[in-house]
Amino acid sequence: MPVIKVIQYDITDLDVDIIVNAANTTLLGGGGVDGAIHRAAGPELLEACRKLGGCPTGEARITPGFRLKAKWVIHAVGPVWSGGGRGEPQLLESCYQSAFRLAKDAKARSIAFPCISTGVYHYPKEDAAHTALKVMYTHDKEFRSIVACCFDAENAGIYRRLLGPAASQD
Repeated sequence: MPVIKVIQYDITDLDVDIIVNAANTTLLGGGGVDGAIHRAAGPELLEACRKLGGCPTGEARITPGFRLKAKWVIHAVGPVWSGGGRGEPQLLESCYQSAFRLAKDAKARSIAFPCISTGVYHYPKEDAAHTALKVMYTHDKEFRSIVACCFDAENAGIYRRLLGPAASQD
């Protein structure tokens, strides 16, 4: 059974140890995945995030999951795409690596990621998926399940194509 799975689903409803939030630097909620996670987790998540004082691009922070099925939420701040010449690839890779470090520290066995930076931050979807999968492969021996949880069919298709025949499509 493949450790890395691709699904098109609502990340807020996943029963995994950790869901990753595509957060902004304030960690105080926003649109897209970020807003959905904050709504589903309840007002306690906003309070916990306020205490963290923000997070720089390329890093991540962890909070309890509160009303989510997931025990933890890792808030990973990806880069805004500016053409690739401002370190965006390295920052995106760094935010995935930071999320995995926090997940290992929390002794998580399962983790789900959204498509970080590909929404309002306009990171090219295929490039972002390639980076995400590259990092996921470096950690696939440490987790029971790594889920690429895509909001739309386009992103799910990109991940499945990049994974090839090994792509689990639960």
